Amino acid sequence: MKDKKYVYLFNEGNASMRDLLGGKGANLAEMINIGIPVPEGFTITTEACIKYYGENKTISEDIIEEIYSALGKIEKKTGREFGNKENPLLVSVRSGAKISMPGMMDTILNLGLNDETVKGLGRLAGNERFAYDSYGRFIQMFSTVVMGIEKKKFEDVLDNAENAELTVSDLKEIIVKFKKIYNDETGSNFPQNPERQLLQAIAAVFMSWYNPRAVIYRKSNGISDKWGTAVNVQSMVFGNMGETSGTGVAFTRNPATGEKSVFGEYLINAQGEDVVAGIGIPQPIINLKEDLPECYSQFMNIAHKLENHYRDMQDVEFTIERGKLYFLQTRSGRRTAQAALRIAVDMVEENLIGKEEAVLKVEPRQLDTLLHLNFDRDELKRADAIAKGLPASQGAACGRIYFTSEDAKKHHDHGEKVILVKTETLPEDIEGISASEGILTTKGGMTSRAAVTARAMGICCVTSCNNLIIDEKAGNFKVKDRLYRKGDYISLDGSTGNVYGKFMQTVLPEVSGYFSIFMGWTDDIKKMAVRANADTPGDVKKAVEFGAEGIGLCRTERMFFNEDRISYIREMIVFSTEEQKRRALYKLLPKQKEDFIKIYEAAGERSVTIRLLDSSLYEFLPADESSIKNLSDKMGVNFQKLKNTVRSFHEFNPMMGQRGCRLAISYPEIAEIQTKAIMEAAIDVKREKGYNIVPEIMVPLVGGVRELKYVKNIVVKTADEVIKASGIELGYKVGTMIEVPRAALTADKIAAEAEFFSFGTDDLTQMTFGFSRDDLSKSLSSYCDKKIYEFDPFQKIDRAGVGKLIDMAVKLGRETKADIGLGICGEQGRDPSSIEFFHDIGFDYISCLPVKIPVARLAAAQAQIKDPR
Repeated sequence: MKDKKYVYLFNEGNASMRDLLGGKGANLAEMINIGIPVPEGFTITTEACIKYYGENKTISEDIIEEIYSALGKIEKKTGREFGNKENPLLVSVRSGAKISMPGMMDTILNLGLNDETVKGLGRLAGNERFAYDSYGRFIQMFSTVVMGIEKKKFEDVLDNAENAELTVSDLKEIIVKFKKIYNDETGSNFPQNPERQLLQAIAAVFMSWYNPRAVIYRKSNGISDKWGTAVNVQSMVFGNMGETSGTGVAFTRNPATGEKSVFGEYLINAQGEDVVAGIGIPQPIINLKEDLPECYSQFMNIAHKLENHYRDMQDVEFTIERGKLYFLQTRSGRRTAQAALRIAVDMVEENLIGKEEAVLKVEPRQLDTLLHLNFDRDELKRADAIAKGLPASQGAACGRIYFTSEDAKKHHDHGEKVILVKTETLPEDIEGISASEGILTTKGGMTSRAAVTARAMGICCVTSCNNLIIDEKAGNFKVKDRLYRKGDYISLDGSTGNVYGKFMQTVLPEVSGYFSIFMGWTDDIKKMAVRANADTPGDVKKAVEFGAEGIGLCRTERMFFNEDRISYIREMIVFSTEEQKRRALYKLLPKQKEDFIKIYEAAGERSVTIRLLDSSLYEFLPADESSIKNLSDKMGVNFQKLKNTVRSFHEFNPMMGQRGCRLAISYPEIAEIQTKAIMEAAIDVKREKGYNIVPEIMVPLVGGVRELKYVKNIVVKTADEVIKASGIELGYKVGTMIEVPRAALTADKIAAEAEFFSFGTDDLTQMTFGFSRDDLSKSLSSYCDKKIYEFDPFQKIDRAGVGKLIDMAVKLGRETKADIGLGICGEQGRDPSSIEFFHDIGFDYISCLPVKIPVARLAAAQAQIKDPR
């Protein structure tokens, strides 16, 4: 008896089986369960895909047996037979991953056609032209998807004919030419055995799990390679059987704005990918009311039923075959951030969902796109659009135009802002799209592949800009008698569809309305605070506007690099006696104090964690001889002596060199002066503004408790003296940054001297892995490409290694001091999956860049909903 089932009929599944059946298969099953008209079919599971790769890319005999058994049951249900010359059953073969990856994997339609079954299909349909049109489509799709033959070879054949005028004889001639291409490219005839066609197609869909565009999409969207894809085999229904047939894509709400109205497009007498591929001019869904009123009424009823059932905006694909409506897919619709927020808020107000469910509906990364650039209003008023298309994905983009993904990626890698301009994007354009600020196409509607992909990735997109004439080979496009060449600037407005033929200034948007309501819910729900990494008053102000509850990391070394300050640091380094060094640093005191005053004023009474100087002193010194000579003249110091001093500070591995707490141990006056500036600024602001400020002074790079204790003694002595001299009561805290593995391992000892831990996960990751993030980025990329690492550990916390150290440090620290403060201020503080980890192990706060604050707030709320504490 078999241990595992690998093939499920649609009526054997349900929506909860997403991991096994993939999103598409689970939803097809669920639609059948609630009475939606769905063509019969079956799903080959994600586990079958994993087994396929585990068995040297072979479909095992037991799975083949299950496939044929399921196919037989579909034959009985449809009354048609696979491969039968008179009454053929045709099927589609589609991918269906656990998480929707629109356009990234492969599909084959009309499978089961051959030289004999095409005749039977023509007789059954009473339409020989339709049958041969379907056969030609199948040969082309099978050849490109299964055999990897270049699509353009088939398109060149079609370019010589006007498709609407093709007769049956024309189509038969095209099929002969298609078969010849197949034979020339593969050395064999086009397969006539439907069972062989089916197995090859299933294998091709499994293989598409690792095609380049799918891999890139998963990497950029945090989807695991380990999941695999399911395969859905479904009996064909035909939208290309005449004027009472059609195909379309629709959303139950507007995916660009969130407006509560069904939004979609359809084509009469068309099939499958015609709408998403931008073939033909699609009609808005409302026009279906005139073309096929009964189908329109039924469609609208089912669309509302699906939205109410799934409690979310749905993206549906449908086909009408001779007046009969079928639904081929439903899934939660991809939407812009603006639409996501409006839909979430509206659905709560409609009592369709609760606030917690609404918060889970919005992807944290989507809020990045909400903060996309807009055009400066004054400049926009003065600008004239050169063209207008459909506003497919909101935001504003400005860049140099390129016509191929290869060019877009190359110039992006060289630091340029680029706009990808194409007739229509293909799935393999994913790298070019990822590299672009915006996408402009001349074909395709609001549901085209370019539009859907751009919305999913948060990229500005304008489609159907059909008054552009593109010459990709020449590298230009023409509009209004003006030629725009490769490398010229254009600007796109994804909110209006306008295209501007010049560089235009962009600005960050203001956040309000639905955003404010929604983010208010996240703050009510989350328990973990969100702070910001901010070093200047402007950064602090921006962080507060985005909802930061404090400053989790203020880096003081950045304050010393200004022209009017670096000279004092250099004096401190060069001079030999402690008195000279202290005198040089005291020149910095008023400037550093003024910095902190402005930061405190911008933060109000919010917590501010200030890290003591962490840079290597070598960074403050000139590197080349001419600069050293200029400095020696300016300071009145012997050139050779200064040159020797500079050399003496050079480090082979600055990451592990004389920085952090080691500086304060070697030069106690640094910690003394910085503490004095921090405390005097806090006292002045408390006196002037009345703010109850409690400075948090952070000692970086400690590896053991004695290091912390030594520096802490300097900080406490200085702080207490300042407070006593002021006559004003002021509390303060001294903590440390856990960024050295030994600190994590001895956190119980360090906690005896620390009031808080802030985990510097950037350095902790570097030291745990032995990787330099800056020097070995290419190696890390290679590791990810070769599946040695599943992800970049500097972007997402490595739970198995670095995460284990953090968890250990948290437990050890709390054993010593139960109320010790816990935070994180590394890069991973902006990553939703890492934020969930920090929540789960009990952090008090996370800290990230100001612009990432909304993402972190949402991720913290979602973590709380999933694991209440």
